Amino acid sequence: MALPPFLELADEAAYQQHFTNTYVRADVRTHHGIRVHFKASHFGHAFFESTQRNGVKDQFSQDRSQRMDWILHTLRDPEADWYQGWIRAKKIYDTTRSVAVACGDFVVVLKFRARKDGQVVADFVTCYFADNSIGKIRQSPLWDLEDCKNALGV
Repeated sequence: MALPPFLELADEAAYQQHFTNTYVRADVRTHHGIRVHFKASHFGHAFFESTQRNGVKDQFSQDRSQRMDWILHTLRDPEADWYQGWIRAKKIYDTTRSVAVACGDFVVVLKFRARKDGQVVADFVTCYFADNSIGKIRQSPLWDLEDCKNALGV
């Protein structure tokens, strides 16, 4: 699949509205058919950056926001690479988290959970251009839906 073009919108408010319409209010699914939930608060985490490199995301990032449509592309691309997520605090890979890669070094991070009815759904965690960490990500174990379901007890 060809990469989506950069999203060129007028200002931060326009990007936030696009995020709300395209992700928060939409029925977004992975190519596996898993529903992915987005919260409005994810906008700040995914599309702001830290000017002081201290973890406080205090500035809107035009660069990150231009890649917003790459989230949907990555989730829907059957050729995307899916890796298990890393839990830094525990220093382990987690089969209920994934890092999907389809657009160069751009990654989409999801956390999976089982609903009361046994259906697996995912929550969007973040997305970013992993230029410094893509090598490590690509060395991670592959994410597998059946392993995820087993870990969730589904």
